[in-house]
Amino acid sequence: MIKISIVTVSYNQGKYLATAIRSILEQDYPAVEYIIVDPGSTDGSRETIERYSDRIHKIIFEPDNGPADGLNKGFAYATGDVLGYINSDDILFPGALHKVAAYFKLHQAIDVMIGNGVQLDGNGMVTKKLFSTKWDIRLFAYGVCVCIQPSTFFRKSAFEKAGGFNIENRTSWDGELLVDMAIAGARFVNVSDILGGFRLYPESISGSGRMNIEHKIYKEQIFKKIVGRDKKFTDKLWTLLYRLRKKLSSNLSRKVSDRPRIH
Repeated sequence: MIKISIVTVSYNQGKYLATAIRSILEQDYPAVEYIIVDPGSTDGSRETIERYSDRIHKIIFEPDNGPADGLNKGFAYATGDVLGYINSDDILFPGALHKVAAYFKLHQAIDVMIGNGVQLDGNGMVTKKLFSTKWDIRLFAYGVCVCIQPSTFFRKSAFEKAGGFNIENRTSWDGELLVDMAIAGARFVNVSDILGGFRLYPESISGSGRMNIEHKIYKEQIFKKIVGRDKKFTDKLWTLLYRLRKKLSSNLSRKVSDRPRIH
């Protein structure tokens, strides 16, 4: 049986934390290892974690250098064959890990599996469906390739080969990890199942926009990592063309999907 390790990094998001934890602990897949990292919450999050401590395999209460560093600390203890991470304000849908394990068991050549998801508001209401696009590292460089993070899972070997998360990246560490795994030779696949929920609300990093400048810097650094040079003016034109192509093809892809489906 494939063992799956899930890491949650938590920092002062106590309002949503219990929901995130339960979404992991209540999975119907038995071979799950759950690890939580909290560098110093002061909003009651640690007390919430302690309430579930008898069902959490490893709890790390120590300072870190940001979310990417915290995830690296958590995955350093992971012993699973397949890894994933659910932020403390996101969720994993019931039965998701059973589907993930079944797919990785059946497809030994695949290293990274990317599913679809939903967007939640601060009250946990679904506001829209979120569809990952077929993985393409060049399109990712141009900001046209979308991967729903709570619905993304990868083999431990691929994570280790990529060197883990870049702890200097404080806004798009998840995307950079995918790029690093692809550069290291990982094989990707998209599946059509909705596996998790991403929460967007005014206080979140994505919702607040408080790190927009830093996010732009890291996007440019990732572009250079992929393409091998800084952006030029013509790259803006390529971005527009790629986005237009994506928009034109999106309706067809919704009707006739060539992505494998997990049963």
